[in-house]
Amino acid sequence: MLNLPGNALFAVAAAAAWGGGDFSGGMGVKAVGGTLRGALRLILLAHLASLLVLVVIVLAQQHQVPSGTDLAWGLGAGVAAALSLTAFYMALAKGVMGASAALSGLLAAAIPVVVSVILEGSPGWIKGCGFALALAAIWIIAAGNPSEQPAGKMERQAVGLAICGGIGFGIYFVSLQRANSLGVFEPMMLARAGSVLTCLVLLILLAAKPSDHEVPLGRKAIVWAGGIALLDTGGNLLFIAATRLGRLDVAAVLASLYPASTILLAAWQLHERPSRRQGFGMLLALAAVVLITL
Repeated sequence: MLNLPGNALFAVAAAAAWGGGDFSGGMGVKAVGGTLRGALRLILLAHLASLLVLVVIVLAQQHQVPSGTDLAWGLGAGVAAALSLTAFYMALAKGVMGASAALSGLLAAAIPVVVSVILEGSPGWIKGCGFALALAAIWIIAAGNPSEQPAGKMERQAVGLAICGGIGFGIYFVSLQRANSLGVFEPMMLARAGSVLTCLVLLILLAAKPSDHEVPLGRKAIVWAGGIALLDTGGNLLFIAATRLGRLDVAAVLASLYPASTILLAAWQLHERPSRRQGFGMLLALAAVVLITL
């Protein structure tokens, strides 16, 4: 039986939770018409709900109010989260997960690896091989079958959105790790505050541009927002715990395997059968986890 170190165990759990949050996000954005304002309203609702719970928890712990660089890193993480989630959820809602989700996952993993190597030194050749295998697994799992990917303008737009989302996720991972000296709940509270403010500002700026496809937040969208609040926030708390117990690159690469969880949920809920290529990618992911944790 594989005995995972603490930081790897929390990171794998974060990947499972994030995959569920992304599935909820994609379904929720579809429920509100797949528009930019709809995505922002959905994220605002989910993050506001989780922010209220986190504020209660932090106040109950009677910790000091964060300040200085910790405050800046936490709020910056929230800004990155709001922008990257909006871009990524819109890419998912357009139904072009293929190269879009793969690019997002690769960038989300690669950026923290570079930062970690600069700040913490080389992880060693065994972990390095595990990182390379994990990056390949992310691409294979998320890209699926190339013959099934739609072509044309929509694909290019979705790829662009996912690239923005992946860069944002990578910055978010690094920012959360830099703020983790506060604890587990405090960085998450600051990040949620930053994302709520960012969503509000963007919605105000977009208020003068009504959309013909605007759909009100109905019961389905609210349920999916609840899924985002629970699963995405849970994944973030697990990721923060992982960065407190070990290296940033280990936590980020393992947590970036979240597309596997999204695909398994789609297979269960939407009866979308994973391809053989995706199954192979999941086996590669397991091998990568073994190498990274040696």
